[in-house]
Amino acid sequence: MNNDRKKSGLVYSTDGGTMCPVCRRPISQCRCGKKVVSTFDCVAKVTRETRGRNGKAVTVVKGLALDAVALELVGKKLKIGCGSGGTVKDGVIEVQGDHRERVVEI
Repeated sequence: MNNDRKKSGLVYSTDGGTMCPVCRRPISQCRCGKKVVSTFDCVAKVTRETRGRNGKAVTVVKGLALDAVALELVGKKLKIGCGSGGTVKDGVIEVQGDHRERVVEI
């Protein structure tokens, strides 16, 4: 490997997608055996939606890279912290009401 390539900060390429930080190859062609978790996949988005809910606001949390059990636990903690009801379905946490600031704090 040439020295310029070792020092490169390349993390994504349009040719191959996410790059392995160790061997600098696309994740699909990684040969070093290191399991890489992309930081781009772990960004949670907290939004307020009213669409399809008769004008009632719901705080929606999307993009958490968690399994179903962990997502349920986080949803329960958020609902208790906001003092509100809600649900967890299809990898999305919904908390009744506009609680964006409080959800981000929790």
